[in-house]
Amino acid sequence: MLKNIPFSLLELASVREGSSISETLANSLCYAQAAEKLGFKRFWLAEHHNMEGIASSATAVLIGHIAGGTKTIRVGSGGIMLPNHPPLVIAEQFGTLACLYPDRIDLGLGRAPGTDPITSRALRRDNLAADQFPTEVSLLQQLLAPLAQGQSLKAIPGAGTQVPIWLLGSSLFSAQLAAKRGLPYAFAGHFAPRLMREAVRIYQTQFQPSENLDKPYVMLGMPIIVAETEDEAKYLSTTSHQRILALLRGHPLWLKPPVDSMEGLWNFEEELHVKDFLGLAAVGTPEQIKTKLEKLVSELNINEFMFTNDLYDPEKRIEALELLASLKYSH
Repeated sequence: MLKNIPFSLLELASVREGSSISETLANSLCYAQAAEKLGFKRFWLAEHHNMEGIASSATAVLIGHIAGGTKTIRVGSGGIMLPNHPPLVIAEQFGTLACLYPDRIDLGLGRAPGTDPITSRALRRDNLAADQFPTEVSLLQQLLAPLAQGQSLKAIPGAGTQVPIWLLGSSLFSAQLAAKRGLPYAFAGHFAPRLMREAVRIYQTQFQPSENLDKPYVMLGMPIIVAETEDEAKYLSTTSHQRILALLRGHPLWLKPPVDSMEGLWNFEEELHVKDFLGLAAVGTPEQIKTKLEKLVSELNINEFMFTNDLYDPEKRIEALELLASLKYSH
């Protein structure tokens, strides 16, 4: 069942505790190159701001870095938080990327600011920008479409590149908008799994065909920790647990080494919050992961998976990709 389901990756350029951003970005490129060799379809980067431990704030710049160091894998945003940016600027940035790396660039768009209110103000965008999201998506589509006669506002580069636009969401709003516009939809199950089933159902049942897409296309984002044994996978997953715990506490989000036990590191309420946050996580052996993915495909008619793979050791991350790729060929 998984053989024909594309696997893709979401990258936050996570900084290991004690490491540098330069080393982090070099590791991200090696990770993308390994994914390309193993047949992964996409490598997307997430926009976050003012978060120590995450180095993907200049998302379009990083997309160029990854695309320039790879040859075939699609590279894109997962996503650009549109309320932070004038649509014209995004059209020009992604139009330029599309000219540099033809037929390899994706533009995933989110409605949230991807940061805190203070940082949102520092980004110098209107406080009501999120309310204008549908209008700004339409403007982006126009700017990336072929030039129309008499068109006054032009994205150069950008016009005519028709960079594929995806809508991302963790609630029902973007599911409805993606369905209405006939756009592909990516659900952010890697951090907000609660509304997954309802959002996917709404998107699929309300979908209206467009010149972009003739039938619904759902990509599901989810955390994944895969290892040769279940015990090792559970051990490696404590890096993610520590990171989400730091997020809840408002601490820097450095990737920390795995620990034998989380006991003493969190209290009961924090444990519940972390496990709820990671409620869709698949942790285990390749066979256990395969079972969970096949169940999701069967239940929700998922068209593609996009995995976060938060492991402390860069070599372990690549080993995890190899194990994931092996699911395509196992019986």
